[in-house]
Amino acid sequence: MDVHELKNMCRTVREDILTMIHKAGSGHPGGSLSSTEILVALYFGDIMKIEPKNPDWEDRDRFILSKGHVAPVVYSVLARKGFFPVEELATLRKFGSILQGHPHKSHTPGLDCSAGSLGQGLSVANGIALAFKKLDKNNRVYCLLGDGELQEGQIWEAAMFAPQQKLDNVCAIVDYNHVQLDGTVEEIKSLDNLPARWNDFGWNVIEVDGHDVEAVIHAFKLAALTKGRPSVLIAHTVKGKGVSFMENDCNWHGNAPNAEQLAQALAQIREGTT
Repeated sequence: MDVHELKNMCRTVREDILTMIHKAGSGHPGGSLSSTEILVALYFGDIMKIEPKNPDWEDRDRFILSKGHVAPVVYSVLARKGFFPVEELATLRKFGSILQGHPHKSHTPGLDCSAGSLGQGLSVANGIALAFKKLDKNNRVYCLLGDGELQEGQIWEAAMFAPQQKLDNVCAIVDYNHVQLDGTVEEIKSLDNLPARWNDFGWNVIEVDGHDVEAVIHAFKLAALTKGRPSVLIAHTVKGKGVSFMENDCNWHGNAPNAEQLAQALAQIREGTT
């Protein structure tokens, strides 16, 4: 895809996120909207080695969604990439659907890990990456983390492990939107000097505008060139990006828009007014 097509895909994914959450009557729009360019870059920017028609292909790269509540953005990207029909998005959170509120690997084509409890994803990514090293495979593992999730101690245990094992096939991504369920990250448990913290743990740190899809793709390519230690992308983002009344508002962490709000939000996304 060229840049114009990538930006159009980001708009489409944002429309999917809001439409499916509205139809379900529940879900997490804020963090899904903030991580849209990250997921579009991974799946449509020629970064991940995958085969949508063969989702269990052994030689694929792996994506681990650690902050599992933003499943809608992943489901949209997987559907648009061809892992399953786009029509399935309308079944989000319905009984018997392949698209549950949090990802369930055995139900959804294209998922590499189930998710729910926060803090576990980087450990899973490390384990897969270490296995690839032991098997002399050159596959890469990508792991999306929430900034509020970094308040979990297990994240920092995993952050110590990866550099010690020289897991240069791991790339963590922090969706750094500064807002979590109950307020701002700074108010609840500050992540001040976040890039320096990761650097002190031995990671190659790359800061990027998380809403510039070209810059995100470039950052992923830089990470892949780094040898001997893992990389982390600190993606500076906006919670609820693209919808004026959702941006930077913790009330939209986990609420569904009503019909009037959906219409307003879709209009803003299509016009690119925020």
